[in-house]
Amino acid sequence: MGKGSTEEASVLMSPERSRSSAQPVGSMPPPQPPARYVDVRPFRSWTPWLVPAIVVANIIVFIITMYVNNCPKKTGTCVADFLGRFAFQPFKENPLLGPSSTTLLKMGALQVSDIVHKKQGWRLISCIWLHGGVFHLLANMIGLLFIGIRLEQEFGFVRVGILYIISGIGGSLLSALFVQSNISVGASGALFGLLGGMLSELITNWTIYANKFAALTTLVFIIAINLAIGLLPRVDNFAHLGGFITGFLLGFVLLIRPHFGWVAQKSLPMSSLPSKSAKRKHKAYQYLLWIIAAILLTIGLIVGFILVFRGVDGNKHCSWCHYLNCIPTSKWSCKDSSSVFCDILTDSTMTNITCRDTGKSRSYPVSNPSSGQINSLCAQLCG
Repeated sequence: MGKGSTEEASVLMSPERSRSSAQPVGSMPPPQPPARYVDVRPFRSWTPWLVPAIVVANIIVFIITMYVNNCPKKTGTCVADFLGRFAFQPFKENPLLGPSSTTLLKMGALQVSDIVHKKQGWRLISCIWLHGGVFHLLANMIGLLFIGIRLEQEFGFVRVGILYIISGIGGSLLSALFVQSNISVGASGALFGLLGGMLSELITNWTIYANKFAALTTLVFIIAINLAIGLLPRVDNFAHLGGFITGFLLGFVLLIRPHFGWVAQKSLPMSSLPSKSAKRKHKAYQYLLWIIAAILLTIGLIVGFILVFRGVDGNKHCSWCHYLNCIPTSKWSCKDSSSVFCDILTDSTMTNITCRDTGKSRSYPVSNPSSGQINSLCAQLCG
């Protein structure tokens, strides 16, 4: 008390505390501890390394392919002769600045006859890592960097890696069913699988996006443009479609995320959440899409493998499906190698092919070529 004061202060003693904890009557209650918020990070950010590694691997495989190709020794007339054995095949044979079809076949290009008759099923995977030329490689790798890095940052290397490989296989399966007269190479099927995964991810995780319709419109536009480009000649659009469908279904399985209500709930103070108000991590429609997609994907892949290894030609069962791969116009033709004819003469080391339409003849260092190789070489010679 102040000096000279005669007033007496009343104090209230807490029974749980000692004398030293006495407080004046009428004072404010002690402040409550601040509400505890949970630091929730449902969307972990990953450091992308797999997608750049895939790009590097594709470049290395292309360099090895060009080394094996050795155009100066096998052909003579090459593009960019200063590159030595890494020089490209003539433009007329390969306008993409790349190796010959024979080299691509040796390296593992997709050829249905080898899968059916020689049981070389590994070509369904090996063809994903091969490219027809520099232009082909650049287009796919730039697209992969733009799309794949974003996905890997959000979902990690495991899920993106699975999505990439299985989508590539799905693209190879559909290509093998409908494009049986030519060889096929490229990562386009796997790349379209990533696009398909992005679309299904947007659909199944609809509640967490702010600009939903803008994102959907942009993504659908990009997909439509790329599929439309596949309708041009010399582009394997069946690989694009197969990869896209596979990636679209797989995205519902691999890229599912907690819905917005669960995320918002986890960011609230723990004390403000009644035990009965807890929300489920995923919506019912997400589980439904997961189940449907998993079933369709499993059935589709199993049926696809069976049909391919049995040598089924999809064009015989679908008279209009070839328009999904190329639409003929007055500017270009969609004729493939089956529409040209050549005379073949082979010996123990060489194969001589003569085009009946043009009379051109050329010898190739190939012994006992398969029907697919003959068709491909004939198309190049007569083209």
